[in-house]
Amino acid sequence: MAFFTPSQSPAVVTREIDLTGIVPNVATSTGAYVGNFRWGPVETPTLVDNESTLVSKFASPSNSTSVDFHTAAYFTKYSSSLMVIRGDGDSGANAYDSDDFTGSNRTSVDIKNLDDFNSQRAALDSDLHGFIAKYHGELGNSIEIQLCPVSPNDSAFNSWSVAVSGEFNSAPGTSSFVSQLGGVDDEIHVAIIDKDGAFTGTKDAVLETYPYVSLASNAKNPDGSTNYIADVINNQSNYVWLVAADNIDSSFYGVNSIGGDAIDETTVYTLAPGNETVKTKVLRNGATPTDLSVANYSSGFDTIDDVDAYTVDFLIAPPLNNSSFADSDNRTIINDMVATAEQTRKDCVVVASPPLEKILSTAPVNDTVSFAQGLTQSNYLFMDNNYLNVFDKYNDKYIRIPANSSTAGLMAQTDYTNAPWFSPAGITRGRYFGVTDILTSPNKAERDTLYKAGINPITNIPGSGIVLYGDKTMQNRPSAFDRINVRRLFLTLERAISEAAKSVLFEFNDEFTRAQFVNIVEPFLREVKGRRGITDFRVVCDTTNNTPEIIDRNEFVATIFIKPARSINYITLNFVATRTGVDFEEVVGLSF
Repeated sequence: MAFFTPSQSPAVVTREIDLTGIVPNVATSTGAYVGNFRWGPVETPTLVDNESTLVSKFASPSNSTSVDFHTAAYFTKYSSSLMVIRGDGDSGANAYDSDDFTGSNRTSVDIKNLDDFNSQRAALDSDLHGFIAKYHGELGNSIEIQLCPVSPNDSAFNSWSVAVSGEFNSAPGTSSFVSQLGGVDDEIHVAIIDKDGAFTGTKDAVLETYPYVSLASNAKNPDGSTNYIADVINNQSNYVWLVAADNIDSSFYGVNSIGGDAIDETTVYTLAPGNETVKTKVLRNGATPTDLSVANYSSGFDTIDDVDAYTVDFLIAPPLNNSSFADSDNRTIINDMVATAEQTRKDCVVVASPPLEKILSTAPVNDTVSFAQGLTQSNYLFMDNNYLNVFDKYNDKYIRIPANSSTAGLMAQTDYTNAPWFSPAGITRGRYFGVTDILTSPNKAERDTLYKAGINPITNIPGSGIVLYGDKTMQNRPSAFDRINVRRLFLTLERAISEAAKSVLFEFNDEFTRAQFVNIVEPFLREVKGRRGITDFRVVCDTTNNTPEIIDRNEFVATIFIKPARSINYITLNFVATRTGVDFEEVVGLSF
């Protein structure tokens, strides 16, 4: 009730009070992966939903990037939510227009993403760079830019093969913006061409077109949007940056003085007389990064540290098959990921496989266990023991990829078919998709050794297929959290109830607020109990844990006790033979 009356005279006043707060539904099936790809933004988390989207964003794989690509792709067979981060390989370079240009100082270009381009643009302009491939990689060397200017009797346009094919409706001329200011001939058509067919598989395929863009640096369309060639391309192109129009070619543009400072402080770059022909710019010197370093992986995963910015449930460890990496390097990558999951984000788990060389050794079980012993013993880490044989249709060959992306996929799929608190292992929920074979299928004794070390075996079970046969985390101390379903149960509850708790911020810490919070949380926990996630619970939020001292520090405390449901790991079947005349009631209940 308001402190003052809501009306100065007799009246009926209607108010609404919202006491319908609930614990929200939260997503629990998003993976995050850092890898080496042929194309795409560097160190920029990009959400992909399937393999086709992965190809469109990061290109189909080469032989050198095939394992990284398919490791990511196999997660999307189980879940439609993968955050892909392209690692910043030390030898990566963007292709650029290296044609001779009077006064230019064009050198190798290393641009990661949009923010990096904006930060380097002034220096690139100083070096008179023109067109630059949007991303690192040899793919950029397949890009060609064709520019069709204004020409007498539209001769350039009429003879231009791109125009003849119907990509543009009519020849360029003078934009209405420049015409109103007394300028002429500022329009130009731009076509981005796949010269070698590296992107599309078809040589000289047209990738993008930009009709009637202006060479005037502050040109506007009638709706007020920019029509300056560099702005249009930088805002829309998936293939190139343009630093500045006047850096494209020293012989291609003249200067048309307009007067005043309406356009680019008195000048607009237009066609120089005698150059009324289509101009072709070919990008060169692009380089795909070699294997990523330990620092590259760390930097990649650092981009998703912000819990509020990115929702992530699985940090998928990269393939640990770089020949230059020692065991200490591979352990550093995984341990750094565990630190991110357990200490920084606190809302996701790491899923890892051992290095390929451990599985290919003469003693794969012992070598895998030895490697795992150097890892952080954490219930935020889940490790399997295998690599998968899969077919690479892009390069027409069989390859080996770590199983962990598919293992994380099994967890994501379990979220969809059941709930995060169900175990992803076993023949019901733990069967792998699209796998030709596994590198090693451990027998019972080998599975025992692996499982004792917290490593979850993947085995080929006749009649059932390739199956995840364990659900242990890497916690070496006996606890409910030594099983992945319990760890993920708590992560799900913590994320959902934390969201609900935001409604309590800035309210009074009194009996009403505490009761309101309990009334929000308890129905949610009853639902989880009904769905077999927990066996019992209790929410304590009263004066016992919100003492006067707590209240005076502007704090609010709720204690939630959970009895998690446990997955079955060991089954004993007792078959008891009895005499014909024995009554079963006499023997049932005896200990065997």
